Formats: sequence, structure tokens, C-alpha cells
Amino acid sequence: MTPPAAPTPGEDLGLEHVHRGKVRDLYAVGDDQLLMVASDRLSAFDVVMAEPVPDKGRVLTAMSAHWFDELSGVIGNHLISTDVADLPESARRPELAGRIMLCRRAEMLPIECIVRAFVAGSSWKEYRTSGTIHGEAVPAGLVEADRLPEPRFTPSTKAAVGDHDENISFDAAVALVGGELAERAREASLAMFAVASARAEAAGFLLADTKFELGLVAGPDGEPELVLADEVLTPDSSRYWLATDWTPGTTPQGFDKQPVRDFLETLDWDKTPPPPTLPAEVIGATRERYVAAYERICGRSLADWPGASV
Repeated sequence: MTPPAAPTPGEDLGLEHVHRGKVRDLYAVGDDQLLMVASDRLSAFDVVMAEPVPDKGRVLTAMSAHWFDELSGVIGNHLISTDVADLPESARRPELAGRIMLCRRAEMLPIECIVRAFVAGSSWKEYRTSGTIHGEAVPAGLVEADRLPEPRFTPSTKAAVGDHDENISFDAAVALVGGELAERAREASLAMFAVASARAEAAGFLLADTKFELGLVAGPDGEPELVLADEVLTPDSSRYWLATDWTPGTTPQGFDKQPVRDFLETLDWDKTPPPPTLPAEVIGATRERYVAAYERICGRSLADWPGASV
């Protein structure tokens, strides 16, 4: 039996609803905490599909919790609890089990902290056109999915709702957040990527690129502390490839919503709402990829994570 979907913002949790994203809903818990609820919603080409992907929200939460713990030796994070019992009484809903993160409220940096180890996605498109990545020089002669000489910190802006993030240079990031904070963000992002990449390769995966979200919270001494926030190293924020599928010059299959993208590309659809109907087999294949990413990369069973169907 499929677990019930997470509540929509219209359902009363007894908390102020702060924001509805493509996947997550945010609620205020007092003045200094946020409740993040990961739904099973899925977006493709910036359009939210009508059909949910069962257990997707649980995978995103379980995977983020795993990586927050794994990276705690590199940088602190905003996570307080993933246990529904720790929520205010009005929000202790059984259907939230496995898909919530109670977090410290952070002042988020206005940049996405992206690290790339391979030429793929938007970086490949830019490289093909100009021979650069995020406006900075890289070696000539690279092909799609080539490994870069070393992982690179390649930030982007955070676009307003409905717009697209813009890839920027490190100097542009300095202009947005200041030199010291940009350096700290780059250092932390590269250190986290090194840990995660090694863990992924040990599990038979290549971490092509990922997006970290960093923010500032009040530290124990009252001074601002840079922490890891939002989701981390999930299939929605990262490009994972099976090592056995990787061949430079080709496009490796990702462990994410690729079955949905592949199906939509076969349609005469202009990639604007309303979305087409997704067949059950496409939804099932997508769910399998998300679950496999968590279980194989993190080495844990999703059945052991709260909210499992009975």
C-alpha cells in the first residue's frame, strides 16, 4: 500500500505556511525554526507534473539526513530533527513521517554553491559554445561527460520564481556576498564534494556535479556561523552516474527523473503548463531510480526509514 501523500498548504498544521516550492513546503515554527515538508511532487522543464512519484519526498529527506551526518565533520548544518514527535503537537501528523526536517532558520546566501567534476548539463552547453565553464577558462579539447582536471566551484545566482538561475564566475559571486564569505563557501563546498565523491565512487557511482545551499545562523558565541542547509546530495540537487555507464563523449543516464524527461521529449509539448499525463510505467521507473539512488549510494534500506508502507 502506498503511504498517503504529504499535506498540501491548505491543510492546517497549526503553523504559518511560509513558502511553497516545486517540491517542498516551508512552515514557520516559532521565530527561529522552519519545518520543511518534502512532497512527492516532481517538476520537469520547470513545470510541476500532475502525478506524484510515490516515496520521492521520503527519499529526498532520508538522503539529506544521511549526508548532513556524513558531512558534519566538514561543516555544521541547519538540521534539528527528522522525527515528527519533535514537532509542535498540531503538526504531528502520521503522513508526515519520513518527509520532514525541523531546521534552524538561516539567512541563505544569494548564490547556489555548485561543484562540478565533469563537463555536463549547462556547463557542457557553455563549453561547446565558448570553451569556458561559468565564464572561466578550462582545458581545450574536452568532450561531453569528460572529467575535469579537478573539481571546480562554479556558483550561480538564485533566480526569482519562474526565472532560471544564471551561471556566474567566482568574481561575480564575490560581488554578491563579499570576498571572505565567497572564499569560505568555495572552501567548504569543495571539501564536502571531496567527501561525497569518494563515498559515491565506493558505491559504484560518479558524482558529476552537485548544488550545495549555504546559510548563516547564530553560532554558540553569537557570531554568524556558515552552515549547510536545504537538501543535500539528493537526485534532485546532484548528477549521479553509474561508473559502469560512464564513457566520455556520451550522455550517461542519471539516477533521477530522467525517465520523465525522456518521455516528455517524445511529445509535442511546448514545456509550459498544463503538463501532459505521465504513464504509470514512467512514474514507476522514476520511483525505482530515486529509491535505488538512496539505497545504493547511502547503503541503507528505504523500508527502514519512517513512513514506509505497511
